[in-house]
Amino acid sequence: MGPMDYESNSWMWDGVYNYPHLFGGLMLTAALLGISTSYFSGIGVPSLPFFWSDFGIFQKRKSEKKRIRVYMDGCFDLMHFGHANALRQAKALGDELVVGVVSDEEIIANKGPPVLPMEERLALVSGLKWVDEVIANAPYAITEQFMNRLFNEHKIDYIIHGDDPCLLPDGTDAYALAKKAGRYKQIKRTEGVSSTDIVGRILSSMNDTTNSEDHNATSLNGDSMKGSPSHGALSHFLPTSHRIVQFSNGRGPGPNARIVYIDGAFDLFHAGHIEILKIARQLGDFLLVGIHNDQIVSKLRGKQFPIMHLHERSLSVLGCRYVDEVIIGAPWEITRDMITTFNISLVVHGTVAENNSFAGDSDPYAVPKSMGIFKLLESPKNITTTSIAKRIVANHDAFKKRNAKKVESEKKYYAEKKYICGD
Repeated sequence: MGPMDYESNSWMWDGVYNYPHLFGGLMLTAALLGISTSYFSGIGVPSLPFFWSDFGIFQKRKSEKKRIRVYMDGCFDLMHFGHANALRQAKALGDELVVGVVSDEEIIANKGPPVLPMEERLALVSGLKWVDEVIANAPYAITEQFMNRLFNEHKIDYIIHGDDPCLLPDGTDAYALAKKAGRYKQIKRTEGVSSTDIVGRILSSMNDTTNSEDHNATSLNGDSMKGSPSHGALSHFLPTSHRIVQFSNGRGPGPNARIVYIDGAFDLFHAGHIEILKIARQLGDFLLVGIHNDQIVSKLRGKQFPIMHLHERSLSVLGCRYVDEVIIGAPWEITRDMITTFNISLVVHGTVAENNSFAGDSDPYAVPKSMGIFKLLESPKNITTTSIAKRIVANHDAFKKRNAKKVESEKKYYAEKKYICGD
């Protein structure tokens, strides 16, 4: 084909580049009707198969489904399985979950002092298996400016919240703007637990007639604390097998997987737990976590523990992205039979822990140590369940005042509660 041929047929090539879908349609129609491609040979158009592969005009492009991005925010103070279940439900409404963690200052202004600082709350939220991105220092109320930032900068499609009302100090709805914009979706609140409830369990273990600083500083370790948080405050949580399945990964280890085992109470699931589980998971292919039952924990740490009962603690651990499976009610001593049954390759334990020893009892890790499969891990954070509980005890008056307001709203919620479909 000479220069003049190309020039004389330039209108056809203009059509290819400027109107590819129209021109491609004409060519495909011609092919289907059996019209000879020699009709086009005079204008230097390649044969149909070549044209198809080189220019891609006739390729059926699969339209990529837009990934739905959803946003949910919260204080996530004293992170519990209710928070985890809310985020699990939120993730189910989209493809990618972005979580906003409200700043310390905003929590103080709207609810009272937080128990956990921002750093610890961020670690807990980031450690959940359903969370894709985290926005630190999110506002307590969805302002128009922040909402536009969510839509434009973070490409959020919907803003999610539970069915329980979230009111600002002036009584207005914190999510009013999102609802007005038509970009709001609601999930079902997880019954039976809240940060207010957990604080109440800790406060209920104190002697109400003694509020001195000395008592607050020592009550968690001495006999002066009367009653047990786990038994002194009524839990509304009703464990079901369905909930456990929802939190479970639903898969076991591969045939040649290196299985790492770590055990403990995992009471008041905190940032220290997240970090040690992350390190443990990096040592193998599958992380199996043993969770001691309530009787073992009480015998180890005193009658005021555990603050969260066995099924509550199990769900908190299952929600962690680094955990593959849990043993609910794991034995105190790790036996050779247990190691064989679960094909455990390595047993680990952190350097920071509560007083985990029965007086006069043998070492619970004696067997894995004798087998050469025990490893002591340096705990990255010096946080324990007792140290977190002490924060609340040390600020008894502030938390008691905060809880008094929240308890009333909780009572009103349960009194007016109606069935809402959801998971």
